Amino acid sequence: MATRSISFSTGEFYHIYNRGTDRRIIFTDTADYKRFIDLLYLCNSSVSVNYRNISRSGKNIFEFNRKEQLVSIGAYCLMPNHFHIIATPHTDDGLGIFMNKLCTSYSMYFNKRNERTGTLFQGNYKAKHAGEDEYLKYLYSYIHLNPVKLYQSDWVERGIKNLETAYKFVSTYQYSSLPDHLGLNRPEKAVLDSSPFPDYFSSHIDMKKELFEWLAYNTDILKGHQS
Repeated sequence: MATRSISFSTGEFYHIYNRGTDRRIIFTDTADYKRFIDLLYLCNSSVSVNYRNISRSGKNIFEFNRKEQLVSIGAYCLMPNHFHIIATPHTDDGLGIFMNKLCTSYSMYFNKRNERTGTLFQGNYKAKHAGEDEYLKYLYSYIHLNPVKLYQSDWVERGIKNLETAYKFVSTYQYSSLPDHLGLNRPEKAVLDSSPFPDYFSSHIDMKKELFEWLAYNTDILKGHQS
């Protein structure tokens, strides 16, 4: 069960993250990624939800009426052995309830599917208060650029070899919210509710520019160290 002693406050923003125990893979294939994203939507509800009944109904998961939501999710990214979420609670206990439902539901699914028992995640999920405006804006780039490691594992140490190709990779990475922020019309966009968050990027072009600047910045810094 994913619980922790940190106190959350309504209207504040938080970076939530966790990885697999012993750094193990927690998303083994498309079905795993899809289930977690489905749960990001379904667990964000004040009512109890039966995933099996909803999926068997043949209806679109992301059209299910969740009644009152527990949190607003601004961004997320799933990597093979960890995940990141930016969220703000609607009530002081909303984020804790949401994360408990999410991690417990996914762990039960994963263990049953893989015929395993025991803990899936590395202890309690981690939470960091994004109280500073500059830090919250940075998180959008940091989280959405995580998949660059799958394109070029040594990019932090050596810099990006091809900025255009790296950007194309992350912008089409389907297990993060970046495609939604860039205007792609897909059902998963229903996971997000950006209304409580600051409007850092007035257009898709602004978001793209920000990501390019971070990719180029890290690369230029590394080149400077090597010269």
